[in-house]
Amino acid sequence: MTKSKLDTAIDFAKNLFTTGAVFQTSRKTEREICTRLSREPRKIFVEFGMGHGNITRQVLKTIAPDAKLYTFEINPEFCEYVARTLRDDRLVIVNDGAENLLKHLEGQRVAGFVSSIPFTFFAKEKRLAILRQTYDVLEPGGVFSQVLYSKFHYKIFDQVFDEADVRKISTIPLEYIYHCRKRK
Repeated sequence: MTKSKLDTAIDFAKNLFTTGAVFQTSRKTEREICTRLSREPRKIFVEFGMGHGNITRQVLKTIAPDAKLYTFEINPEFCEYVARTLRDDRLVIVNDGAENLLKHLEGQRVAGFVSSIPFTFFAKEKRLAILRQTYDVLEPGGVFSQVLYSKFHYKIFDQVFDEADVRKISTIPLEYIYHCRKRK
């Protein structure tokens, strides 16, 4: 059972600097952020910023039945909530930050990332370090998709990835999805 919009807003507001949002992402955004994920079998995927799991659920609907999703979340209460409400053998919940990605992947290559972490609140060096790590573990042709509430972040994604574009999702508040790719 998912949390009500009011309960989610309260949880997110209490954790604004780690969630970067007051409201959960829209259904349009959940679908759009997953549009570039591979549906090929036996692929590895990563989510940064699981929250209450609404994007997580969409990723699991999108990827192959034998794929694996590692989802990183620094809030232990959010991890416990999703572990309790979303049972899927493909899901590995990691109660840790995106900056510690390599420690949990154990050398595995990743087909795609989805992220809703609040890059706006991160120092430039931390943003770049996370994005460079992400790029390094992406398999050729792999994607990284990030939702933010500002259209002014294109430059940092273009600096790290081989291809980058941004899609505006007309919701309140406006959401922007940055789709990035590593060349084959």
